[in-house]
Amino acid sequence: MPAPCKYPGELRERAVREVRTSGRPLAHVARDLGIHKEALRNWVRQADAGERDDRPTTAEAEELRQLPKEVPELRRANEVLKAASVFFAHGIDRPRTRPSR
Repeated sequence: MPAPCKYPGELRERAVREVRTSGRPLAHVARDLGIHKEALRNWVRQADAGERDDRPTTAEAEELRQLPKEVPELRRANEVLKAASVFFAHGIDRPRTRPSR
């Protein structure tokens, strides 16, 4: 059997609304309402879970973790391509001569 809710749903909604609208620090709002600050922090996170567009999605977060791993590989590939372009540019600049008979 789950533990009973320590705070009523009305208080949760009011606290989350006040954090969003007041611009005051979360800890100050929690203290004023007599709520533990970590409880309020969890309520705000739960309320924000489906509403915030400024946080990356799970797929975007995974892509952001992979990008730093790809950078060294891309830099190496870039160096190889630079070296190849220099090599082939030297071949284009040379005048062609016919072999002597």
